[in-house]
Amino acid sequence: MIHLTQSAAQHVANFIANRGKGEGIRLGIKTSGCSGLAYVLEFVDEVDPHDEIFENHGVKVFVDPKSLVYLDGLEMDYVKNGLNEGFEFSNPNQKGECGCGESFTV
Repeated sequence: MIHLTQSAAQHVANFIANRGKGEGIRLGIKTSGCSGLAYVLEFVDEVDPHDEIFENHGVKVFVDPKSLVYLDGLEMDYVKNGLNEGFEFSNPNQKGECGCGESFTV
């Protein structure tokens, strides 16, 4: 299960509306950084039949089966702190992250 907070869903919905097309977003992982894994977000224009689909607050999140093993239970939020804003991930599978916060390990 992947969960988007209301704030994250609204931010994604705004991006899709401004873009003018898209089925939702794809959330995945890639090998990166000093801890090994990093989150990847991209728009979905064509649905892959192998993807798992989660819908929160009217926004669809597509996850490939290989990534779902690492992301199951994840909550994605959109947070504004002063001049900084962006997505924050709360992943129960995550065991640690690098000092700069760009990558994580499971």
